[in-house]
Formats: sequence, C-alpha cells, structure tokens
Amino acid sequence: MKLIVKVFPEITIKSRPVRKRFIRQLAKNIRSVTRDLDPDLRVSGVWDNLEVETRLDEPKTLHNLIERLSCTPGITHFLEVHEYPLGDLDDITEKCRVHYADLLPGKLFAVRCKRAGKHSFSSMDVERHVGSQLRQQCGAAGISLKTPQVRVRMEIRDQRLFVVHHQHEGLGGFPLGALEQTLVLMSGGFDSTVAAYQMMRRGLISHFCFFNLGGRAHELGVMEVAHYLWDKFGRSQRVLFVSVPFEEVLGEIIGKVDNAHMGVVLKRMMLRAATRVADQLEIDALVTGEAISQVSSQTLPNLAVIDAVTDKLVMRPLIASHKQDIIDTAERIGTAEFAKHMPEYCGVTSVGPTTRAKPARVVYEEAQFDMGVLDRALERTRLVPIDRVIDELGEDIQVEEVCEALPGQIVLDIRHPHAQQDLPLEIGGIEVQAVPFFALNTQFKTLDAVRQYLLYCDKGVMSRLHAHHLLSEGYANVRVYRPA
Repeated sequence: MKLIVKVFPEITIKSRPVRKRFIRQLAKNIRSVTRDLDPDLRVSGVWDNLEVETRLDEPKTLHNLIERLSCTPGITHFLEVHEYPLGDLDDITEKCRVHYADLLPGKLFAVRCKRAGKHSFSSMDVERHVGSQLRQQCGAAGISLKTPQVRVRMEIRDQRLFVVHHQHEGLGGFPLGALEQTLVLMSGGFDSTVAAYQMMRRGLISHFCFFNLGGRAHELGVMEVAHYLWDKFGRSQRVLFVSVPFEEVLGEIIGKVDNAHMGVVLKRMMLRAATRVADQLEIDALVTGEAISQVSSQTLPNLAVIDAVTDKLVMRPLIASHKQDIIDTAERIGTAEFAKHMPEYCGVTSVGPTTRAKPARVVYEEAQFDMGVLDRALERTRLVPIDRVIDELGEDIQVEEVCEALPGQIVLDIRHPHAQQDLPLEIGGIEVQAVPFFALNTQFKTLDAVRQYLLYCDKGVMSRLHAHHLLSEGYANVRVYRPA
C-alpha cells in the first residue's frame, strides 16, 4: 500500500530550512509510531508531502497503521493511492477506469487532477479527457462539478501517476519534536486532558505532572488517561509522568490558611512545585486546563495572583473555551469516559471562596504555611517514563490469578472499548461482561455481591492493578483471569 501524506499547510509557508526540519521530524515520527507494525516502512519526502510505502496486507494491521497516522500531529490528511508510470491521456483514463468503473454507473461524477512538473497537457486537459471517456465507457448519469456523487481523483508528479481511492483526515498541527517541551498539570478531568491534547496537536512535547491530593484510585486513573493520551497522540516521543504527593501540603493548607483563600493558595503551591520540576527537566513552560471564571480560582484577579509565584510561562489553551466545547472535544479524542469515571479525591472545598484575591492578603496567609512540607513533597516526587508507567505500577502487586474460568464465575473484560470491539472475548460456557477499566471503580459496586468476578486484560497489568484496588476497598470476590 502506498500513502501520500499531506503536511500541515502552515509548515509549507516556513522558511526553507525550517520547513525541511519540520518535514524531516514528521518523517522520523511516522517511522517511530509505526515501527512495531512495520519495521520496513519506507518514508520519503518532498516540498509539501511525504510518501509512505508498506508491504503490509493484513487488514487489521493496516487499520492500526492508518489509525496511528490519523493521530500523528503534523498531518493534514493522507491519501491511499495506486502508483503507475505516467502515460498519455488514454492511458490515464484506463488506469482511472480500473479503479472507478464499478462506482460510476448511474452516478453524477467529477474528475479532479493535481499536477506538478512539466507536461504537454494541463490539469484541465486531463480532467476533460478522462471525464468524457469515463462517462461514455462506464454508464455514468453525467458530470457535475458542483455536487458530484463520485469524485475521480488523481495526482500527477513528473512522470508518475497516482490514482487516489481514499482520503483519511489527520490532526494537523506541527510535528512533535519540532518545537519545545511543556509540563502539563494533569488532574485527569475534562479540562486538563483536552489542554494536553491541544498542546500535543500543536507540536509541543508534553510531560504530565499530577498532584496527588489523597487517593491511590485517583492517581491510577490519571496515570491511565495520561498513558492513553501519549499512546494515541504522542507515542513518537519519550515523555515523563511526574507524581507529586500533595496530601501533606493539602493538610497544611486546610489547617492554616483562611477558608476563602484555600483554593488560590493550593494553586500557587502547585505552580511552585511544577516550576521546580520544570527546572529539573529544563522545561520553560507550564500548561493548565483553566478557563476564565469556570470556578472561583479562575477569575482574572485570582489567576494573576496565582501566576505571580513562577517565572515560567503559564499557558492556558482553554482560557476562553466554553465547558460544553471542552466536553465535546474530550468526547471526540476519547478522554471523556476517563473523566466521567475519574475517582473522587479529597480536595479543597471553600465556603465563600474569594474571586478577587489581594496579593498582600495571600502572602499573609502563606506566611502561616510551613514550606518544609512542600520541600518534602518534592523530595518524594516520582518521575516515570510514560511508556513504563502502567507496567511499573503492576510489578510489585500480588493478586491471585487463575488460568481457567469456572461455571458460575463472571469474566469482566476491562480492556478499552476499541480493543473489545476489535477482538471480542468469548469463553465457552462462561458469562463475559464488558466493563472498561475507567468505569470499573464506579460500576463494580452495582454488581451482584455474591458472584465471583475475574478481571481480564491483554497483558494482565491493568487487571492486577484494578483487582488490587478492589481488594483494598474490601471486595473479596475478585481475582485476575490469565488464560494459558
């Protein structure tokens, strides 16, 4: 299969050295995200596109390859094409007829040709000749340039003809690795996941920083959604998941800070900690999912007070977004279900929170705070490569595993819905229920407490993690299913 990858239009208007660097980076990223599917994938590039060739022919693997390219920043769209040596106009007609003859009978159609190079004919000459011949030879209802039912598409580049038979949309944006790095403050909700996606789509490598306010389940949930975002949109780059234990910091705030200023002070402590992490990683910008006046701490006066504690650039890609627009984007990119089922944590709930914090008053409130607590939290910070975060979590967890399900037991398939659809789990004589891992914590409590449940996932890591959490919550009727 051959693909022609069209790069993001803003890349083509860059200076020649910048454009070449961006396209080289995109080619490198394409090889990286597809290496495990096709180590021999060939990528070559010219001014405004890349040509990708693969010898893969297994439908599921090709589907995975196309899905990964669709989620690779820097690509506007890409075309599935058949390549031929360029002949005369009659030969071009014949090549198009081979691919479109079955689609044209009784249909209105149009011919579209893009051409680069020196030829004895123009693009319009090709469109007129091929259109008239296909209409006569294939029983088409006619030609409609404005509202065709079928578009016969081709590209001519020098002495090569590409007949297009499918177009796949891409993310747009710039290639990851062509721009700078950022540190995204992640809570796992709608806002922070969409903010991370927006930065990755624009080509900024995004590391994830999570402040654990108390709760293993919440930390696990944020790790899962961060891994999902990286795996889907950013797997061409190695990034870190940073977990900062903030329970003691939260306790210090609740015990010593005026109720109305707790939210602002908590955000300032997070920015202080994120700044020190960013300094360690040599990152110049922080990213948050805040939007103007969505909550009390996100008014303009409060954001100004919060930002005053750092010399880093604080970027807020959602600053003027409506909540419903954010939720719609989360639905589209696949993080909404994570956010809906994100475990609750013990945060700061102020009575009458201030919307116009005064710098002097905030400084006074923070004078009561023991900064040694923040230092201890940073000393216990964990930095884990995102591609290892799930595996590392499960390394030391011991949970009973069984290789065979018995009658009466229920197997819970906790894989992502996409995996469940692609390869459904079927076990003869055994009931299987699909409960995605991000919904397990909320749905397990509604299941029949007298039944025995076996958790299943591909590698056994996620099932061990969630079984361990459920056991720690007091559920004794859960084990892990690991078929031989």
